[in-house]
Amino acid sequence: MRGSGSITKSSALFFRNIQITIRSPSFIPSSPASLTSARRIGYRHIQTPSHTHSHSHNHNYTTMAPRDPNTLANYGEWLTKHTTVNFKVNFEKQRLEGSVLLELESLTDKKSQEVILDTNHLSVLSVKSNSADLQWALKDTVSPYGSPLHVSVPEGLPQGDILKLDIALETTKDCVGLQWMTPAQTGNKKHPYVYSQCQAILARSIFPCQDTPDVKSTFSFNITSPLPVVASGVPLPADAQGDGDKLFRFEQKVPIPSYLFALASGDLETAPIGKRSVVATGPEALQEAKWELENDMDKFLEVAEKLVFDYQWGQYNVLVLPPSFAYGGMENPIFTFATPTIVSGDRQNVDVIAHELSHSWSGNLVGCASWEHFWLNEGWTTYLERRIGAAIHGAPQFDFSAIIGWKSLEDSVDLFGADHEFTKLIINHKGVDPEDAFSSIPYEKGFHFLYYLDRLVGREHFDQFIPHYFKTWARKSLDSFEFKQTFLDFFESYGNDEIKEKIAQIPWEERFYSPGLPPKPEFNTAYVDSCLALAEKWKQADYQPSPEDIASFTANQTLVFLQAVQNFKPCLAVERSHLLGTTYNISSSKNVELKTAYYLIALEAGDKSEFSGVVDLLGSVGRMKFVRPLYRKLNELDRDLAVKTFKENKDFYPSTTKGQLAKDLGLN
Repeated sequence: MRGSGSITKSSALFFRNIQITIRSPSFIPSSPASLTSARRIGYRHIQTPSHTHSHSHNHNYTTMAPRDPNTLANYGEWLTKHTTVNFKVNFEKQRLEGSVLLELESLTDKKSQEVILDTNHLSVLSVKSNSADLQWALKDTVSPYGSPLHVSVPEGLPQGDILKLDIALETTKDCVGLQWMTPAQTGNKKHPYVYSQCQAILARSIFPCQDTPDVKSTFSFNITSPLPVVASGVPLPADAQGDGDKLFRFEQKVPIPSYLFALASGDLETAPIGKRSVVATGPEALQEAKWELENDMDKFLEVAEKLVFDYQWGQYNVLVLPPSFAYGGMENPIFTFATPTIVSGDRQNVDVIAHELSHSWSGNLVGCASWEHFWLNEGWTTYLERRIGAAIHGAPQFDFSAIIGWKSLEDSVDLFGADHEFTKLIINHKGVDPEDAFSSIPYEKGFHFLYYLDRLVGREHFDQFIPHYFKTWARKSLDSFEFKQTFLDFFESYGNDEIKEKIAQIPWEERFYSPGLPPKPEFNTAYVDSCLALAEKWKQADYQPSPEDIASFTANQTLVFLQAVQNFKPCLAVERSHLLGTTYNISSSKNVELKTAYYLIALEAGDKSEFSGVVDLLGSVGRMKFVRPLYRKLNELDRDLAVKTFKENKDFYPSTTKGQLAKDLGLN
């Protein structure tokens, strides 16, 4: 047993002694030949008339306007190069206290006299440079982006010089980027817990920053806490012995955007799951998590490296979070933050880890310049995830996963409406909270665009483009138009006239801007035929099921069967839905994916006998993939119960989940 604030010897060995050597990159990132240096760091040139600036009377000069509409920062004039966070984790007050040191490069020659940074519900205490106080002000809130912090730099700086801003701060009770948990909300109910979730624009609620994926900086973390800490950097030696506060240090030498800033602190222990990987979670859940992940971790890494190139981040580790976590996983470098729903006792949900690992190239190393082009992160990652699955489980696995994904894509399009802006690949985000646009569309529609290009040029040729793309854009951000140009440049100089003719016919504008579903490819149905055949039997009112029906199915095949039943028009009658649940005993499964799919069938049928199971699930899981559709369906049947369940559990959910559920239920 562990005493208050103590760390066991086994965990201390990891949290104190582990040193990770990041191998040198096996390539030199190339610069896109057709792009100016300004475009390579992510700005649009704007010619500004000289008369608008009193100190430039004799000539025009070029400023650079940010291309991300979801930030208030003037990152066209100042660019973050390095970020150092110095935080104390105060569990009693549920605050982070300390400072952030931003090292900003001047992109103009003394033309900019202020730095503008993103903040949201943040307590800023002082702003200094070289120990001297600077004038600063938090301006009025611009919804939904927060309150910009304006810092005066009266003389400006010569182009290329570095300004160091030392900002003292505390987070507040309204911080949306942190989820604080009491001991009662954790697995073994012994210690408090905190974790961050900064995607998409929540880092600004933790520290002032240029909160955009178009800016990447290296990071240093100095985190003081009485409990073990993990962060999105390489762990450095630290003194983690004894009781009381301890300093945990991490270094991230690969530039990352602000949304990949991550930390977690709580009652954590670790266990190895591969040659370069450990899993961290609560001691009560460690062995189950280890078993779930250790069989596939090295395989995933080996396949991904063959498909793209060497992993660039040193170790790949997994933090299994408490059950309130909003997502399947968050691709924080070094430590993926993962939902505990991947620990299902059948190793059927570890594709989440293949997805988050793929982000090590797509999103983390090469990322979208703004959330308008989010498909560049998630479409590529979904494509790589499915290539990994096919390499490990056989070629039909690629299509099998894509079939499941197509159902998710149809559901998202149905929810928004086929003509909705948020069903496009490129979305207009001006004035939009990126969370409101979040769905499976950038994942699945993005995947289908890449799969279309793969089929168009041929797999063996597309496989040559994959490493070229990631080498070209490594450690940079890009938009869809730069992706287009990179693809065309590669294949126009590829030396294959047939491919040149094919790519000349690509309907880029249609693919980028058409709402609704993309063209549906012909899938290999080898892994789904038996699932769909069983679903067909259930269309017969006299069909007598048996547990043997699904005895040979994997969990994902059972999911395909359940998804097919969800599509029945008309839906199953109450008694038939109940018969399905009792015969196949799905509601007692540890696999939350299957339980959710079944409960959606039961709710559609109006089976009130399953309400208690639905409510129990909604109170034990925070993953939006599961709770949002369940709440929406429960709301249709029994609004009072849906609202009551939400109000009882709203403090359990992280801010992202809470906000989206409130909108779904019309409670805003």
